[in-house]
Amino acid sequence: MAELDKIEVRDITRIERIGAHSHIRGLGLDDVLEARAVSQGMVGQKDARRAAGLVVQIVREGKIAGRCILLAGEPSTGKTAIAVGMAQALGNETPFTSMSGSEIYSLEMNKTEALSQALRKSIGVRIKEETEIIEGEVVEIQIDRPASGTGQKVGKVTIKTTDMETNYDLGNKIIECFMKEKIQAGDVITIDKASGKVSKLGRSFTRARDYDATGAQTRFVQCPEGELQKRKEVVHTVTLHEIDVINSRTHGFLALFAGDTGEIKQEVRDQINSKVMEWREEGKAEINPGVLFIDEAHMLDIECFSFLNRALESDMAPVVIMATNRGITKIRGTNYRSPHGIPIDLLDRMIIIRTVPYSAKEIKEILKIRCEEEDCQINNEALMVLGRIATETSLRYAIQSITTASLVSKRRKAAEITVEDIRKVYSLFLDEKRSSKIMKEYQDEYLFYDDSLSQAEQQAMEVETN
Repeated sequence: MAELDKIEVRDITRIERIGAHSHIRGLGLDDVLEARAVSQGMVGQKDARRAAGLVVQIVREGKIAGRCILLAGEPSTGKTAIAVGMAQALGNETPFTSMSGSEIYSLEMNKTEALSQALRKSIGVRIKEETEIIEGEVVEIQIDRPASGTGQKVGKVTIKTTDMETNYDLGNKIIECFMKEKIQAGDVITIDKASGKVSKLGRSFTRARDYDATGAQTRFVQCPEGELQKRKEVVHTVTLHEIDVINSRTHGFLALFAGDTGEIKQEVRDQINSKVMEWREEGKAEINPGVLFIDEAHMLDIECFSFLNRALESDMAPVVIMATNRGITKIRGTNYRSPHGIPIDLLDRMIIIRTVPYSAKEIKEILKIRCEEEDCQINNEALMVLGRIATETSLRYAIQSITTASLVSKRRKAAEITVEDIRKVYSLFLDEKRSSKIMKEYQDEYLFYDDSLSQAEQQAMEVETN
């Protein structure tokens, strides 16, 4: 019997997001986990990025589950950017689920069910199975089509390895696969005997001089050795949540595409957990704990925190990363105050990573990267003015001004964004501080003005606007 090989099959593809953090490519660390000044879209926050790099190493090893990390810092200090960088550093092999703390209140299910689904989306299961395949180089293909144009096609294919050559009769299904993959003589292919799936591995090196059948993207491979028919180990990577949905719905796999997965009974999850553990003991599956990222963690209430505190004790729990910009505030659902609005007993089991405000130089570098990401040309003077606006208002406001300033420059058919474009956008769109100041000046003219604010709250608003 041929030696077992491994084929990696990714069942779920991740769609790249284009948005506020689409410029992030990783954490920007070197081989010894030291943070570079500017790398992979990341700027500054060296200590936080080094700490995040260690967390990535913990996740990759997959031996430690149920850890909880808190990214804490002022607004616009790169907490979500670090989480996105961690997701990029982990790659497609590790499940990474991102959600906002406020999302659980908008879903048509109870809060603990929403958290349960998010946790199980973050746990990957690598299921192994053996399958018989035919692997070799195509020598010749003959496909006969009916003269009438209707009816089934028939054909033959000659496939060889370095040791043997065999002819196979082709059925209609395999012929359709051959035509879809555009298989021709000289291609190295695999045919799954169970499913009939045909995969093209590349062109044989012996056909390297066949210029008519090659292109710029052509990949050349060696002609396979040994037997034509082999047994290979195929690995399917899915998440626990996907297994839950398939086993709890009448439509099975199609329920994943419907979007509305609904609530899943705990009995179903218990059965799946026991089955997965059985597969792991038999060597048929591996559990790959991933990451659940919860932004705006202060929006969770005491019930959610209690549930997470218990869920983290499970052997199959993922690494949970939370982010918050709150100081000492009330825990939602109670009258108790706590750091970051998170209960003390949950904070006690957390590893806290601190983010600090960016310097003026770092803000300018971030704005420069965002201009490149949005394909906007900006001169140095405009970049300096935009950096000063970011320092006086907020980094988010300055980043949002890039797109609008680019549109203003295009309307006057300019090649780059200038200081005049920045000033025009600054006069058209208010930032939070100017808006609050105007609200304070004209608050009596607005409808439903609430004059019941305490003196302390009014003083706090004055400090913010000033």
